[in-house]
Amino acid sequence: MKSLRIPRSPKVILGLGILGFFVILMIIGPYIAPYSPDNTAFAANLTPSAHHWFGTTSLGQDIFSQTLVGARATMVVALVAGGVATLLSIIVGISAGYIGGFTDDGLTLTSNVFLALPGLPLLIVIDSYLPVDDRSNSLVIGFVIALTGWAWGARVLRAQTMSLRNRDFVESSRIIGEKRLRIMFSEIAPNLLPILASSLLFTILYSIGAYVTLAYIGLTSTAVWNWGTMLFWAQANNAPLSGEWYWFVPPGICIALVGTSLALLNFGIDEFINPRLRAGGLSGRQRRRLGMPRRQRLGLTPVVRSVTTAPRLTTPTQNQVTS
Repeated sequence: MKSLRIPRSPKVILGLGILGFFVILMIIGPYIAPYSPDNTAFAANLTPSAHHWFGTTSLGQDIFSQTLVGARATMVVALVAGGVATLLSIIVGISAGYIGGFTDDGLTLTSNVFLALPGLPLLIVIDSYLPVDDRSNSLVIGFVIALTGWAWGARVLRAQTMSLRNRDFVESSRIIGEKRLRIMFSEIAPNLLPILASSLLFTILYSIGAYVTLAYIGLTSTAVWNWGTMLFWAQANNAPLSGEWYWFVPPGICIALVGTSLALLNFGIDEFINPRLRAGGLSGRQRRRLGMPRRQRLGLTPVVRSVTTAPRLTTPTQNQVTS
């Protein structure tokens, strides 16, 4: 039904709009920055003005330019890490759930090990062994973060695959002689798309937090501008104590907005998967048009039924009875 399609959900539209804005900023940010983020030719600690929208740092660097340039590294690492981690989750989770046996035991044990290991300390250890040049490479950092963020999605996909592997459509594909890889990735994987999308969004959100944390504590190269590096320099120069809120607030708001957009998209996917949540984003007018109650009763799943006219039952006439 058109009113219940996920693209028309306000949460999804708002989330896609915010995320699309930052993706565009990732592409064109360094080109539209008014100044170089390393330029120290300006006066120090200037408050926001028409010439410097977000003010300047203690070294005279333009904060607005740093925010625009830093969007690229932050978003690239998040998207790369989210994509690679989701791909690993698909391979490990679907293979373990469908094949079973020793393959399932080995892959499940590997997933449990990565789930048990604390993510941030593991990232710190791996990052410390990277060459100095690789610490400034966004792609390498993205792959490193992906190694610590795939296990949760793999466990979820394994459980869902185990519930699908004995369905009729899978059995029919197996009977007609389809190959195992085709069954896993052409028959089972398309039925897991909502879960895959939710896992991707969660992993991207985790990747942003991990990358910003690594940059904030100074483990990544400070020569590459990202939102975590901006927070690192703000903290190193005591910006919170000096009242220079314009130094650390812009990157913090950007991180919060990206996280909010991913959360809104995830909520929209939850409404699409769970029938109990599908009516949550509808307005009162849409509810009345669909015949739903204005307020949902606790424990009741609203169901929209199409109105059909049943044939009317007519009583036999006296002539029909006598005949």
